[in-house]
Amino acid sequence: MPDYISISTLNDFIFCPYSIYLHNVYMGGDEELVHATPQTQGKTAHAAIDEKTYSSRKDEITSLSVYSNELGIIGKIDLYKGREKLLIERKYQLNTIYQGQIYQLWAQYFCMMEMGYIIEKLAFYAISTNKIFPVEIPTSEDKRELQDFILRFKTFDPTQPISVNINKCTHCIYCNLCDKIDTENVYT
Repeated sequence: MPDYISISTLNDFIFCPYSIYLHNVYMGGDEELVHATPQTQGKTAHAAIDEKTYSSRKDEITSLSVYSNELGIIGKIDLYKGREKLLIERKYQLNTIYQGQIYQLWAQYFCMMEMGYIIEKLAFYAISTNKIFPVEIPTSEDKRELQDFILRFKTFDPTQPISVNINKCTHCIYCNLCDKIDTENVYT
């Protein structure tokens, strides 16, 4: 059986491959000790999706497990509104949409399409501001870009040096746990 990549790690990988390692090391530990404020806010805001209590509408699907054999990825979607044929990725706060987040949404889209769902619209939803940010449906060129990115993920050499970007690192939720930087994150 081939190894599938978790969709949620695509955004982490683009931000910093080392953050995936830190996430896995501290996963299952005391969340109060290792979670930064954004993680705590996001987890609380995401609870209704994860517990499938967000909506009782029959045409709305939450926390659906998805996969793509073609891309070799697995994960979960946040919300699919069947009537609107709209796939939504929810974030607690969204000031900027980063490429890793786009890849995450594209991956969910391609999984659902392969599974037989019809999707005509994509969007991010910022819970803190109650705003929707539409995203274009990915083209065949976008799909190739995602496939190339997944290949980079699969062929990543963890022995290569980690690039430290002080601005990026201080905004990393794992900054206080990271042995690559000697500063605190902005969330403490």
